[in-house]
Amino acid sequence: MPTHNDIVMRLDVKVPMRDQTPLSTDLYLPHTSDPVPTILIRTPYSNNLDASIATARRYANDGYACALQDCRGRWDSQGDYYPFREGADGYDTQQWIGQQDWSNGKIGMAGGSYLGAVQWASAPHKSPHLTCMAPRVICCDYRDGLVFPGGALQLNVMMTWGMRTNARTGQNIDFHHWNSAFHHLPMIDMDEAAGRDLNFWKDWIRHPDYGPYWEEFDDEQRYGAIAAPAFNMGGWYDLYAAQTFTNFNGLRLQGGSAEAQQSKLVVGPWPHALSASTRTGDIDFGAQSLYDLDGAEMRWFDYWLKGIDNGIVDEPPLELFIMGINQWRSEWEWPLARTEWRAAYFDSGGRANSVIGDGRLSFAEPQGAEADHFTYDPRYPVQTLGGNNCCSPHIVPWGPYDQRPAEMRGDVLCYTSDPLAADLEVTGPIQVVLYAASDGRDTDWTAKLVDVAPSGYAMNLCDGIIRARYREDRCEAKLLEPDAVYEYTIEVGVTGNVFKKGHRIRVDISSSNFPRFDRNPNTGNEYGLDAELRTAQQTVFHSKARPSHILLPVIPATDRE
Repeated sequence: MPTHNDIVMRLDVKVPMRDQTPLSTDLYLPHTSDPVPTILIRTPYSNNLDASIATARRYANDGYACALQDCRGRWDSQGDYYPFREGADGYDTQQWIGQQDWSNGKIGMAGGSYLGAVQWASAPHKSPHLTCMAPRVICCDYRDGLVFPGGALQLNVMMTWGMRTNARTGQNIDFHHWNSAFHHLPMIDMDEAAGRDLNFWKDWIRHPDYGPYWEEFDDEQRYGAIAAPAFNMGGWYDLYAAQTFTNFNGLRLQGGSAEAQQSKLVVGPWPHALSASTRTGDIDFGAQSLYDLDGAEMRWFDYWLKGIDNGIVDEPPLELFIMGINQWRSEWEWPLARTEWRAAYFDSGGRANSVIGDGRLSFAEPQGAEADHFTYDPRYPVQTLGGNNCCSPHIVPWGPYDQRPAEMRGDVLCYTSDPLAADLEVTGPIQVVLYAASDGRDTDWTAKLVDVAPSGYAMNLCDGIIRARYREDRCEAKLLEPDAVYEYTIEVGVTGNVFKKGHRIRVDISSSNFPRFDRNPNTGNEYGLDAELRTAQQTVFHSKARPSHILLPVIPATDRE
């Protein structure tokens, strides 16, 4: 058996699942006769990637066994792949590891994105061997957290990622004509128009409501069954930014053991790739924005798996990078206990259309015209300009970018504050309460929080969407009465940002953000099955009786001094 730097490699070990399907597992073991703790990494992206091997060798050199496993139906593992159905296989693998002579019975799991999903999926199965986890950039509720946030399809991610993972091996998507693919209708056969036949794509399109299909994958409802603590890692510009806080709170408040309630979270100014560069999108956040995530993860494993009292669980459980001042800060809870929730109201003279309109944002109640109007034509949607995207930045960029090209459109309402007289920190979850009407039976409403520099550069912080038919209940679509006024709550995301003195706060309201989200055809027809599009006439109200506003989590200035 080959050894390198005192590492023993056992490659393509076939680990049988409960249905006898063998999953290919590469083992990297420290050269010792003593049983050791294990780091388990399960992946749909091949256990033979250079980066994965380097990670496994690093763990083995630090005295851990590392098991790299191809997920069911991927690469060298047998069976049929279907996204997110990973819980039983993870549990069976943990039970197998616990019985090996090189294992001391303790397992930690590591990895990000889908490699984090498999951790959460296995944890409620309660293997006695699963001792801790370190999931990066992932959600636990795949309907609301990934596929249909706010009820709208997260088109770019689901199509590009889905096409990469639909076959046993990796699929190159760089030569697709994505502009045509994203515009194809009906949605149900968009996969075929792009050259693939994805059974899970069709299942997603057929299940836009939350129900039994999505409950199978929803581990948010199973936090209480999880005994293993989790060291979560996320980024303000990751597509799972809000969900990393949901997972953190889920275990801290509901975890099924005292250990689970000691979970942690670190969030930087990063996209899905996390701390890979000082630069995200247009912005270089400086050398201080980098974080030794691997080192922190090793401390986590050393504490839980080796019993090394390194103090990691005694430290504040939250590490947040605050943009604007570009500083790290330790915190104890989310939202922050000292938050002052302040409503900033939309106002205008009736012409808030575009950044050159008369839209205003103020902490005072609205005094101007009752409403603003715009036309939403799904044939010409507002283009996505960065934001919380994944996983193909060369196709749809991620991170902060200048929003002014989108803000010059007449179908984008811009509400901008006066220049700030002093720094204002906004750190926490962001909501927009919108009073609005459409002449259609269904439509979308989008909201975006923007930091406007004195130069005019408009940096997006976070954004969200609500599909009108899901305004009341994600389980049951309820169409609109045309021209009736409804109250909508838009979950805009999370941020940690200081709006510097002289900067302005801006909120952009529209009905599309494409191709991050699919286009609402405004018809009210059954989702995804036809190609009909109609133009909608939209009205956003901001009177005293209908005070549309953004709810900002303001952090008192004294806490930064």
